[in-house]
Amino acid sequence: MLSFAEIFSFVRYDIIVVGGGIVGLATALKLTENPSLKVLVIEKENEVGKHQTGNNSGVIHSGLYYKPGSLKARNCIHGYNLLINFCQQHNIPYELCGKIVVATEERELPLLKNLYERGQQNGLTGFKMLKPEELKEYEPHVTGLAGFFVPQTGIVDYKVVAQHYAEEIRKRGGEIVFGQRVVNIKIENAGVFVETDKSSYESKLLVNCAGLYSDKIAGLTTRDVNVKIIPFRGEYYKLREDKEYLVKNLIYPVPDPNFPFLGVHFTRMMRGGVEAGPNAVLAFSREGYKKSDINLKELGESLAWPGFQKVAKKYWRTGLGEMYRSFSKAAFTKALQKLIPEIQESDLVEGGAGVRAQACDRTGGLVDDFLILEESKVINVCNAPSPAATSSLSIGETVAELAGRRF
Repeated sequence: MLSFAEIFSFVRYDIIVVGGGIVGLATALKLTENPSLKVLVIEKENEVGKHQTGNNSGVIHSGLYYKPGSLKARNCIHGYNLLINFCQQHNIPYELCGKIVVATEERELPLLKNLYERGQQNGLTGFKMLKPEELKEYEPHVTGLAGFFVPQTGIVDYKVVAQHYAEEIRKRGGEIVFGQRVVNIKIENAGVFVETDKSSYESKLLVNCAGLYSDKIAGLTTRDVNVKIIPFRGEYYKLREDKEYLVKNLIYPVPDPNFPFLGVHFTRMMRGGVEAGPNAVLAFSREGYKKSDINLKELGESLAWPGFQKVAKKYWRTGLGEMYRSFSKAAFTKALQKLIPEIQESDLVEGGAGVRAQACDRTGGLVDDFLILEESKVINVCNAPSPAATSSLSIGETVAELAGRRF
């Protein structure tokens, strides 16, 4: 019997990376450091960084929030340094402006202290606890009971970073194809055979960095994928230009330690303006950037997933609050007023939205750490939420090391 490879004609590579977001590109960039490897990136859109990369707030994360020793903590801190070096080498504008984290209620004070200690455990230096009057030295319009300043936090435009990654990949002989959606993957002894809606490719190894569809791509090669990507939409407002003076840099609340989102905050953007948000609501489509974006099949899959049902049961109060803020500008404004009381509803104009690919396991766990699943001819990056952009070069380095063992 003829093999799959003998029946069809395939273009051959050493490694194929599925996904042209910042993690997929960073992985390909690290792989192309080995000039003997022939590397291809397949992206279904017509440009790099179309989804999570191009719709985030552009924060360079310091590594403050993540459990010491976790993949997130290790990759964020290492990736932070790699990212800064890359930006300097390629003249990409960035700014290490710092941020403050603010407790506005008594119950948040122990959480603030724990977060401060976690930052110390993760090796951050130069930050200090702030009294109410000291908060105003950093952000004159903020009101809080206490807080601290994180000098390492910065801002950058990750879409620009991704474009530079792509340029470097091409300079090193790597290839990127756009407008091709992966529809089938076959694994045989001879290699991995990838079919898109336009062409066919062969490689010795496949790396899945498909973001919002990473579980779908993993499902083409792996029998038991015990996580599902649940899409959460984060909606932003922007401050009116004449009200941008209310925010100097970045202002964050104390996050809920049981929920993998940081709460509504203020972010000065590298490309100008100040964003306020996001909330976190279930998206009715994996690429559902608007409330009206509904994909019944994808929504049905999310609602039917046993893990999501358990999450919904556990966090229904929080979820209802997020949904209420999604439809009520007044409620959104009230949440922001906890940090800056003088913010008014009229100060906010409609902003954009992003969709976070959040992996959820069968038992109802919202996977907090980066999740990389390996098989003999496939590496699946199945969970890479924030701070994946900051960590991208470190994640790419990790995956490249895993790939290197096979060559």
